[in-house]
Amino acid sequence: MAISPAKRAALAGVAALGLAAAAIAQDRPESLLPPGFGDAAPSSAPAAAPTPAPGAAPAAPRVQATTPAGPLPPLPFPSPTASPSPAPTPRYVLPSFARRSLTAVGADDGFARDAFGDADGRYVERLMRYLSAPLPSRWLSIGLRRLLVAQVNTPARVNGADFAAERAWLLLRMGESVSARAVAQAVDTDNVTPKLRAVWMQAALATADPAGLCPLADGAGDSERGWIVARAMCAGLTGAARTQPLVADIRRRRVASGIDLQLAQKVMGAGLNSRQAVTIEWAPVVQLTAWRFGLATATGVAVPDELYATVGAQVRGWQALAPAIPLAERAAVADRAAAMGVLSSAAMVDLYAALADGGDAPATLANTAATLRDAYVGSDRATRIAAMVKLWDAAESPVTRYARLVLTARAAARLPAAANEPQANRLIASMLTAGLDRTAQRWQGAVPAGSDGWAMLLLADPDAITQLPAATVTDYAPSGALAERKRQLFFAGMAGLGRLPGGAVTDLAERLTVPIAAQNAWTRALDRAVDAGQPGTVLLLAAVGMQAGSWANVPPAALYRIVAALRAVGLDGEARMIAAEAIARL
Repeated sequence: MAISPAKRAALAGVAALGLAAAAIAQDRPESLLPPGFGDAAPSSAPAAAPTPAPGAAPAAPRVQATTPAGPLPPLPFPSPTASPSPAPTPRYVLPSFARRSLTAVGADDGFARDAFGDADGRYVERLMRYLSAPLPSRWLSIGLRRLLVAQVNTPARVNGADFAAERAWLLLRMGESVSARAVAQAVDTDNVTPKLRAVWMQAALATADPAGLCPLADGAGDSERGWIVARAMCAGLTGAARTQPLVADIRRRRVASGIDLQLAQKVMGAGLNSRQAVTIEWAPVVQLTAWRFGLATATGVAVPDELYATVGAQVRGWQALAPAIPLAERAAVADRAAAMGVLSSAAMVDLYAALADGGDAPATLANTAATLRDAYVGSDRATRIAAMVKLWDAAESPVTRYARLVLTARAAARLPAAANEPQANRLIASMLTAGLDRTAQRWQGAVPAGSDGWAMLLLADPDAITQLPAATVTDYAPSGALAERKRQLFFAGMAGLGRLPGGAVTDLAERLTVPIAAQNAWTRALDRAVDAGQPGTVLLLAAVGMQAGSWANVPPAALYRIVAALRAVGLDGEARMIAAEAIARL
């Protein structure tokens, strides 16, 4: 759905100025939260409801001991809101040489340590918290993942563990479950805050790893229903205690019931010396939650297809990354995950290769795997191109069409450039989905001026050092219903990359009605982040400016600002790939 200019400006203003937002839907994965989110565990006597802080979202009603008979709400998992209370006392203390500092938290070294410079950490956290995900751009998502996973310095005025929690929370909303778990677990357990503990549970469930809850389960206290059940599951997994009394206590206290408790019992049954046999009944269930997804996946229980329609798109990424899910089911959602940037081209090829080797894939997927094999190792050029065309043309939606370009990226790269190739545009687009920019440049001179392939090569050129005349933009002649929008986006990309003279930029902006000089709270925040040399803040603000349902709804002026800002802080590769992606996806 398109976002109106007024709504976009309001959203950008909230993020840029760090004001409290009224809506908090992005605090957690959309459509995944069950009723009763944040409920405390029932106790022997009713507890007084706390007074909400000014501006805070109203808390869900607590489930008290006086709850009438009947099914309980789905089991919740805690809200990742900051809490000043100290972390529980650890059962053991790591030696000093093995402890990890909170001054820089992350899972790899793929980004500059000072990515956020001297930015106020509270401001950076707000940008993450209110960012709508997944994003329409695969390449912006990839850049954002690199930032969020990297070991970067904790900005001023925030706790390092809380900052890791915000990063992991955003990764989960992007579909990046494995990366989210890596960031959460980059903090030593004795430094885990209530905020990180909440996200830790989400990450463990999204990766179908109930055992990942065990390091924190004992210290989580007795106030949250999810952690009470988690302790019982961990006892069953380790064989530390008989689980029947624990389950009886959970039922007696009305902590959990129905499928939520059944799935937990299924996890307990996977432990040592367990004699439980639990049958899972999905018939009464109308909503999938992270709890249900994680525990069902971990125990090999298939989630009904119709329940996936009740959750956000990020769950497709979780599915695609979950090794416990059968290959055929992962392949069925791989297109969506690839388009979001969750799966790489190599990962998709590996997935289909494993399907082909298994020999028991459904006929449709087996045919796709066989066609993919022809695309890579067909007997001649014509066979390979025909196989790629078959894969591309079988796509039923814009998302799938782009994902199939990702799938064939390295097959396209194996072909030498040839003049008058009818599929040149798609071959070039396919290579660029995997960042094969230099390989794609072999097609310069082999594609006609004004074509989509020609435009993408200009935008993606890693060695471009000269400016081009205004006629370069006017010579671009895309076809189709969105031809004018394509021309606007091509101009925005070329201008943002500095490939056009200043005078030509002003003239073309007026002729193409792209208001690149317009100012608002978002553009001013972006300019400040650029001036301060903060690539991390720039990436987050770029994502804020691209919160649209599809590329067709991304304003060309916003693309210009995003590309120019990324280039200005040294993220030239991301800037070029995003600009080229705009042409490929329309």
